[in-house]
Amino acid sequence: MSINKGRFITFEGIDGAGKTTHMDALEQAWKQAGHEVVRTREPGGTPLAEKLRALFLHDAMDPLTEALLVFGARRDHIKAVIEPALARGAWVLCDRFTDATFAYQGGGRGFDLQVLGTLEGWVQQGLQPDLTLLFDLDPAVAAERLSAARQPDRFEAMDRAFFERVRGAYLDRQRAQPGRFAVIKADQAPALVAEQIQAELRSKGLL
Repeated sequence: MSINKGRFITFEGIDGAGKTTHMDALEQAWKQAGHEVVRTREPGGTPLAEKLRALFLHDAMDPLTEALLVFGARRDHIKAVIEPALARGAWVLCDRFTDATFAYQGGGRGFDLQVLGTLEGWVQQGLQPDLTLLFDLDPAVAAERLSAARQPDRFEAMDRAFFERVRGAYLDRQRAQPGRFAVIKADQAPALVAEQIQAELRSKGLL
C-alpha cells in the first residue's frame, strides 16, 4: 500500500460509547507508522463549522434546520479540511460524519431520510469514509457513562427512547452499507475493544 494515498476513517456511535480513547490510540499508531494524521470532528473541524456546532448543540431548532445546519458545516469541513488532506496523502480520522446525521436527525428526531440522502449527495458529491467503526452500545449503559463524565448538551440530555432510535438508525445504516462498516462491541473492557478495532483495521490494511 502506498503511504501517499490518503485514507478517511470515521468513528460513530451514540454518546457515551467510548470513542475518544480509541481514537487517541489509533492516531498515535498511524503517526508512528509514518503517516500524516489529520484528526477532526463533526459538527466542526473548521472555524465556521465550530461556530455552527455551538448553535447546533445548544440552541433549540426543528429537525430540518438541524439538518441544514450540520450539512452546511459539513460542506465547509469537506472543502477546507478533508478533501485537501486526502489529496496530499494524509490519513483523516474523524469523530462522526454523515452517519451521525442519519442516526440523530433521521432516527432520533424522525426526519425524512430521503431529504437527508439528497443533502448527502449534494454536499459530499460521492465522498464516503474508507471505513467506519461503529461503536454499538446499549443506551442504558451509555447514559450511565455520560452521567459520570460531563454536563450533557441538548442531544445528550434526550431520553432513552431517543437513543434507542439513534442506535437503531445506526445499525440500519450499517446493514445498508456493510462493506464500509465495522461494528465494535463497545460494552466490552477497553482492552478487548482495542483488540477488536485493531483486528478490523488490519483486515482492511489500515494498521
